[in-house]
Amino acid sequence: MSVHLDNTHDAQDLGGRAYDMVVRGGTWFDGTGAPGLTRDLGIRDGRVVEVSARPLQVGPQTRVIEAHGQWVMPGFIDVHTHYDAEVLVAPGLGESVRHGVTTAFIGNCSLSTVYTTPIDAADLFSRVEALPRDHVIAALEGGKTWTDPATYIDAIEQLPLGPNIAAFLGHSDIRTDAMGLGRSTDRAHRPSRTEMAKMLRAVEDALDVGFLGVSAMSNPWDKLDGDRYRSRSLPSVYARWSERRKINKVLRRRDRVLQTIPNLNTKYDILFFLASSTGLGRKPLKTSVLAAADAKADRWVRRIFGPIATVANNWGRGALRWQHLPIPFQVYSDGIDLVVFEEFASGRAALHLREEMGRNDLLKDPEYRRWFREDFEKKFSSRIWHRDFDDAEITECPDESVVGKTVEQVARERGIHSTDLFLDLVVEYGTAFRWRTVITNDRPDIADWLINQNGVTIGFSDAGAHLRNMAFYNYGIRLLQRVKEAQGGARTPFLTVEAAVHKLTGELGEFYNLDAGFLRVGDRADLVVVDPDGLNDQTKEYAEASMSEFGDIKRMVNRNDEAVSAVVVSGEYLYGRGQFAPGFGTTTRSGQFLRAGVTGDKKPSVAKVLS
Repeated sequence: MSVHLDNTHDAQDLGGRAYDMVVRGGTWFDGTGAPGLTRDLGIRDGRVVEVSARPLQVGPQTRVIEAHGQWVMPGFIDVHTHYDAEVLVAPGLGESVRHGVTTAFIGNCSLSTVYTTPIDAADLFSRVEALPRDHVIAALEGGKTWTDPATYIDAIEQLPLGPNIAAFLGHSDIRTDAMGLGRSTDRAHRPSRTEMAKMLRAVEDALDVGFLGVSAMSNPWDKLDGDRYRSRSLPSVYARWSERRKINKVLRRRDRVLQTIPNLNTKYDILFFLASSTGLGRKPLKTSVLAAADAKADRWVRRIFGPIATVANNWGRGALRWQHLPIPFQVYSDGIDLVVFEEFASGRAALHLREEMGRNDLLKDPEYRRWFREDFEKKFSSRIWHRDFDDAEITECPDESVVGKTVEQVARERGIHSTDLFLDLVVEYGTAFRWRTVITNDRPDIADWLINQNGVTIGFSDAGAHLRNMAFYNYGIRLLQRVKEAQGGARTPFLTVEAAVHKLTGELGEFYNLDAGFLRVGDRADLVVVDPDGLNDQTKEYAEASMSEFGDIKRMVNRNDEAVSAVVVSGEYLYGRGQFAPGFGTTTRSGQFLRAGVTGDKKPSVAKVLS
C-alpha cells in the first residue's frame, strides 16, 4: 500500500499555505520495511503532509532539497548515548546530527542527571564514560535548574537542540539521591522503606512526564570517580533483586522499558533479565540489554543471543531486545587509560591512581608487574577484551620506531615479555603512547549473521562518551555501506536497504513507543538524505576534532561528508555535506524532548490513503 495525497493541486491547496519544504525525487523509505519508491515529500509545520508520485509544486518560500538518485529515510534513532552533560553545553550534538541521527537517548547505563548533585553526577559519570570530570561538573553547575523529571524536561526544551532527546531515568541517579552516594555504594546498606518509596516515586514521576523507563547496571567493572568513594562500583550494582523487582513492577505496569547491562563477571543474571521480560500470565517487561556481539575473547558467546531472545520472546511471550553495534568495536587507548583494564584487579589498581607519578611508581614495581602479568594471562577469567598484545597496534609514540607495530612485535624485538614492554611504554611516555585494537565484531560474515538474529536491535553507539577511545557516531551510515557493498557483490547480501532502514528507525520507534522512526503522511519530518555514492571507505577512516566546550579535548569523531546530503529535524534543515545551517546549536531549536507514549497526529484531515 502506498500512502499519498491527491497530487493534482498546487502548493497553495493544503490549508491555503505553501509547503515549508519539499524533498524532491529521492527513493523514499518510510521506516516500516516497505521497499523504496521514487517520491516527493511535502512538509509543513514540522510534519509530512504529502508523499507524492508526481512532482510537487513549490511556493516562493519553500525550501527544496533535491534528492534525485539518493535515499530519503527517517532520521536514525540512537538508543544508547551519554550526552547527558554535553547536551547542556553543546545542545546541537553535531557529531550525531551530521551522521543522520535525529533522535538520541540519554540516561543510559543507570546514569542520569535528574536528581543527583553536580559533584555526585560527575563521580558517577566521569570514570565510567571517560569524560573530563571538571568539565562535567562545570556543565552541570552552570546549567542545572531542575529538581525533578518535569522541570528537567523543561530545562532540556529551553536549549537550542539539534536532534530530539528521549531519556531514561538512571537507577544509580535515584539510588544516590535516596540513600546518598556513600550508603548507596556500600553493600552493608539496603534502602529503608522510606528510601525505597522515594525511588519508586521518582520512577512514577518520570514515567508520568514521558521518560522511556529506567536504566540499570549490574556490571561491577564500572567505577566511581572523585576522591570520596573512588573505585567503588556504580550504586545500581549494589541493588538486590528485591529492589530491582519493585522497579521492574512499575515499568511492567506502565509498559515502559528497562535498559540494563548484566554482570559480566558471573553472567548468570542474564537469566533473571530473561525471566523478568517474559509475559506468561502477566504483561511482559520491555527489556533492552547490552550487548549482542562477536567477541574475540569468547568466540562462542555470539551463539547465545538469538536462542535467549527466542526463549524470552517466542516461548515466554516476552519483550527482550539486545543492543548491537553493527560495525567493528575498535578502541584506542592513551597509555593505560581504557575501561577494559577495569576487568581485572591489577588494572583497576592502576586506574585507581589518577596522579601520574604515583601511578608510574606502581607500574615500575616488580611485584605489581608480576601481578599484572598473572591477571593478563589468566585463561579462564571473565573478560570482554581478548588481552592479546599481538592484536594491539601502536598508532602514536614519541619513539617513532615502534609506531605501526604491535606491542607483542616490539616486545619480541627487545626480548622481553609483552606486559613488561607495555608497562615500560606507559611509564616512559604516558598518554603520548597511543594504541588500538578491535574487541568485537571483527568478522564481517558473523556480523552479517548476528544482525539477523532474534531480538537483535541496533544501538550501543556510546556517543558522547569515551571521547579519546572510540567513535561510532556514524554507525547507521556504516550499516548502510555494508548493505550496499553486499548487494554489489562484495559478499552475500544479508539485509535489503529497506530492512536496514527499518532496523535503524521504525523498529526502534515502535519498541520504545515514540513519535519517531517513520516518514509517512502525518509523521514528524525528521529525515536524512543519504547519497549511496558517498558510502565509501571514508566512513572507516580515523578522525579527531577539538571540543571547545570540554577544554579543547581532542575527541575521536567520524567524517563522511559525501554520504549525508541533508538532515532535517521537525522540518528544519540542519546539515548537509559537511556544513551546518546558520544558527545550528546556538539560536535554532529544531529538536524537542520526545515523550514515550505520546504520538502526533498520524492522519491529517487532508490525507488520503490509497491502495
